[in-house]
Amino acid sequence: MRIIVVGGGITGVSSALCLARDNHDVTLIDRIMPGDEDQTSFGNAGILASAAVIPVSVPGLLSKVPKMWLDRDGPLFFNPIHLPGLLPWLLPFLRQATPEGVRKIAAGLTPLISDSVEQHEALAKGTDAARYIQRGPYVYLYPSRADFEAESLSWEIRKEHGFTWDEWDRDLLVDRDPHLGPDHNFGIALHNHGWVTHPSAYCKALSEAFLSAGGTFERGDVVDLQPLEDGQAKVTLAGGKEITAERVIMTTGVWSGQLAERVGHKAMIQAERGYHVVFVGANHRPPTPYMISNAKCAATPMEPGMRIAGLAEFAPIDAPAKQTPYALIRRNAKRLYPDLEWESETSWMGRRPSTPDSLPLLGQSPKAPGVIFACGGQHLGLTMGPKVGRIAAGLATQRPANLDTTPYRVERFDA
Repeated sequence: MRIIVVGGGITGVSSALCLARDNHDVTLIDRIMPGDEDQTSFGNAGILASAAVIPVSVPGLLSKVPKMWLDRDGPLFFNPIHLPGLLPWLLPFLRQATPEGVRKIAAGLTPLISDSVEQHEALAKGTDAARYIQRGPYVYLYPSRADFEAESLSWEIRKEHGFTWDEWDRDLLVDRDPHLGPDHNFGIALHNHGWVTHPSAYCKALSEAFLSAGGTFERGDVVDLQPLEDGQAKVTLAGGKEITAERVIMTTGVWSGQLAERVGHKAMIQAERGYHVVFVGANHRPPTPYMISNAKCAATPMEPGMRIAGLAEFAPIDAPAKQTPYALIRRNAKRLYPDLEWESETSWMGRRPSTPDSLPLLGQSPKAPGVIFACGGQHLGLTMGPKVGRIAAGLATQRPANLDTTPYRVERFDA
């Protein structure tokens, strides 16, 4: 079968590799190479966050927004001038902030991410990418047990979905990590987690495995998508080149909205921008990934150095990066390790593709049967990439997914 995959991030590369291994004629298209720093997959925290089923929109969020925005150390950034344009996405996002809404989202996310470590290992097996996957606990750091207990709904929902953990007091945390700062006195160590030690090299290695399996990479910018009468679909690249295939899989992240409109869908994907700093040559680094709960960012030991990633900025896709998030990340790093020193650093800003209900668009278009959407992974794009890619590949080749894809249907925002 002739299949086009549009988008060279982790989901697109995963889908393309699965299809090439099944001996399909696959072309992967992107304007930049897999693993490039402009890919959203380049800049994530690298965590295979199997238990990250709790969305950002939780009860009480709205009352916390002013402090999160106005506080110098708050994790939220936006310019009020952009608020009117954000409201169509923001209002339904905030409506999810109820116990019932959180439980519904968690029920949708669990099948996509609960086995993420195994999904990544299966995809990378036999490739150079496998060496970048590490197993270990994912530790949520809290100032105190009381701060953990204040998030009881989130942890109750995780328990309902079968996730397990150990509780670590300050003595155990410091025994594992002697230089840990005094703000971190209680930890939750989630079982069955892992991380990728070099996300860009990992995605590049998977793309090289795709090429070795017989796939083709076409460098170009897809500017149009059209369904054809015979159930096939056609993409048009900048410059006018047209490519037709029996199936087209869209894994185009925040850029999915315009292409979705071409086939009659409203994607409702917002660029929720995230930042990271890599501290190269740092004298301290976590033994395994940390979620710094009060800072809303993660610290991960990686080959290039310690990466601290997170925060949230709402701004137009093409707006330049702010400098204040980088400064906040540096302050958070010094709170994590008060005597932290490093030789150099690299910084990055990327655009998380987030939907109002925190679930991806995943499935065949009812208006264009030759088009399959697999986008909108929000904070969990790396975590769910191999599984979402595998599901999309199965849908393209008429192998139904072994799970209910109704929560992810692509037409759910069309009304």
